[in-house]
Order: sequence, then structure tokens, then C-alpha cells
Amino acid sequence: MKFLIFLASRLGKALIVILGVVIINFFLIRLAPGDPAAVLAGQAGVSDPAYVEQLRIAFGLDKPLLSQLWLYLKGVVQLDLGYSYRNHVPVLTLILERLPATFLLMSSAFIFSIIAGVSLGVIAARSRFSGRRRWIDSVVTSGALILYATPLFWLSLMGILLFSVVLGWLPAFGMESVGSRLTGLARVHDIARHLALPTLTLGCFFMAFYVRLTRASMLEVIGMDFVKTARAKGVPEGRVIRTHVLRNALLPVVTFAGIQLGQMAGGAVLTETVFAWPGIGRLMFDALLQRDYQLLLGIFLVTSTMVVLFNLITEIIYRLIDPRIGAGGQEGAA
Repeated sequence: MKFLIFLASRLGKALIVILGVVIINFFLIRLAPGDPAAVLAGQAGVSDPAYVEQLRIAFGLDKPLLSQLWLYLKGVVQLDLGYSYRNHVPVLTLILERLPATFLLMSSAFIFSIIAGVSLGVIAARSRFSGRRRWIDSVVTSGALILYATPLFWLSLMGILLFSVVLGWLPAFGMESVGSRLTGLARVHDIARHLALPTLTLGCFFMAFYVRLTRASMLEVIGMDFVKTARAKGVPEGRVIRTHVLRNALLPVVTFAGIQLGQMAGGAVLTETVFAWPGIGRLMFDALLQRDYQLLLGIFLVTSTMVVLFNLITEIIYRLIDPRIGAGGQEGAA
């Protein structure tokens, strides 16, 4: 029952945050310079003021700003995010077509960064604490620092040059081979080959955070009294690390993971643009160039909702890892 109350409370707060984001994004988009109707008329090679005015009516730009906001909010509640006149497709349809590709890229990069980052962080912390083979700690932390300091676009371009141009191991652009018409396992293998480079470049950038965070958390926990007590009782070293040290050290990692998922959505814009990956990041970039305001608002809404949901999932996982957090919160509320 306490968990249901906690979940309802968080969902209510999440809806308020999403509403605030929708309103702020709406006004920010409207404050941007340029008239989308004039831009669309210019792309069509028409400068007739009557035609521009017809486009303004079609966009709803002839109404007062608050009326436009109210109509947009009503549409959002009804899952109607507007119409992309540049692509001649409803905004929601266009986003749903691109969303699976973005989820595939984000989930692959996230899993890779978590597994590789935590594993390397554990290796670095153990070598540092044991006093033997400290060079491993130096190599791991230095490598993580280099990855963190490297711009994501440069890392992506170097990955293309090395693995696609020089070695020829992996394809550089797109999600599938053009005109291949593959099916079954052959298509899965083809998508996996195209996914490898974007996953590595996006995942390596965020992996650096987890390496340093896991290492610092483990070094803080590994010298505590309860760890020394477990060792004194004869608990095997591997079990001490897994059960006593790593479980407590993972709490800040889980916290950062929820934040990092939101940042990864932003990083996906750049990665998808470099690798021509057909996700909503690339769609956002194209919509910005075309000044497709309705599409931009829809993408902002979807990405904001994703970030809020990721944070909600993080809080739930946080309670599962350490139930004392939820109990403390309930006692504090009482």
C-alpha cells in the first residue's frame, strides 16, 4: 500500500512537470525568430502575401498566443500533437515511426556504458585498495578521463574513420543496408552491424562517468567497518565485493543513471546526425533546420516525458536496492 501511495505521488508530480515543460517549450518556440508560414512559402517559391496568410491560418498563427496555447494543450490531452506541414504527416505518427530506432540506440548505449563502466570501476577500485598492480587503476582512470574530455562528435568521426574507412569492419551510416531486403536473422545481423559504431561512440562517452563514479563509491565503502567485519568473519573476498561493497556503492550509480538517460537523449541528437541514424534525434535536427515548430514541440514533449519516466523508474529501482530509503521517506512524511 505504501508503494502504491509512493507511485501515485510520483506520477502526480511527473504530470505537473510535463505540463510545465509543455508550456515553457511552447512559449520558447514562439519566441524564436522567423515565421514558419513565411519559411514554408519561401521553400515553395511563393511570395504572395495571401498565400502566406492562408498558411498562418492553417498553422493557427493568426490566433492570440494564449488561444494557441489552449488549443495545443487540448490537442496534447487528446494525443493530437498537430500536423507537420513540411512532411505532410501528423506529428505523432512521424515521431512513433522514429522512436523505435532511438530506443534501440539509447538502450544499447546505456547497457554498454553501465556494464563496461561499472566493471572497469570495480577493477580500478580493487587494484587501488589492494596496493598491488596500481598501474591498472592509473590506466583505467586516465582512459576514462580522456573519453570524458573528448567531444562526442569527434569521437564519432574518428570511429567512422577507423572502423569503416581504414579497417572496413563496420558500416558508417544508416540503420540497414540500402536495398538489401533482408529478413529474419540476416536482417537482425545487418542492423546490429550498423548499430555497433553509434553504440560504441555514445556509450564510451557516458561510460567514463560510471568508471570514475563506481571507483570513488567503492573506495569509500570498502574501508568501512561492516566490510572489515565481513572479512574478519572469513567471508570470501568475491562475496564481500559483490554483497557488501558493490551493492552499497551502486546507489550513487543508479541515481546518476536516471539523470544520464536524459542526457543520453540529448547526445543521441548528435550521434544520430553523424551516423544518419533514423531516430527522433535526427528528426529534431531536420525539424529545427526546416522550422517545423509543431514537430519540434512534439519531439520536446516526447523526450521530456521520456526523461521524467526514466527518473521515476530510477526512484523505484532505488527503493528496491535499498528499502530503507522508502521507509525513511514514509517516516519523514508522517
